[in-house]
Amino acid sequence: MPQCPFPSTDKADLRAQALAQRNALAPEARAAAAESAADHAMAWLGEVKGEVVSVFAPIGSEIATAPLVRRLREGGADIALPVVLAPGKPLIFRLWEPGVELEPSRGPGRFAIPAPPESAPAVTPDVLVVPLAGFDARGHRLGYGAGFYDRTLALLRRVKRIEAVGYAFAVQELPAVPDEPHDERLDAIATDGGIIRPVEE
Repeated sequence: MPQCPFPSTDKADLRAQALAQRNALAPEARAAAAESAADHAMAWLGEVKGEVVSVFAPIGSEIATAPLVRRLREGGADIALPVVLAPGKPLIFRLWEPGVELEPSRGPGRFAIPAPPESAPAVTPDVLVVPLAGFDARGHRLGYGAGFYDRTLALLRRVKRIEAVGYAFAVQELPAVPDEPHDERLDAIATDGGIIRPVEE
């Protein structure tokens, strides 16, 4: 599996270098990778009929999720998207019905993250498809520094069984992501190179 060959243990440095790897991908490679990652994710998820699956609306150079959404809907899953309420708070999730236009919601920093309208029902997902800047084979995710998904996963895992699947390009894999006690591990990472099942620590 491709890895970013960076020895640094500084999260900001690792994030910058992993994002540079992601940004360098050519448009045609990105499109093909998104289709492959969607196939791998569906093979790992298996039967999704009747499940609520939260995906993300990609921003910047994040991997496209439209191919995955298409496959999930064909499999009978209900699709939700995360909504940022405020800094330091867990995410909530709103149902995204087919054909409904997304609206910009308040995101971390300068980003306006597309989300369903406020009239869309709030739901609790069974599966969380998680964006990331980088990841390692242990299932540790390097996010964007705001901590939204760590807080949200910690909350959800206290009340139900939930699968958390990182979703990214294979080139975003790092030799190791520094982890802290509050960091929530992923159950798997789906990339264009296949499924990474975290190794035991």
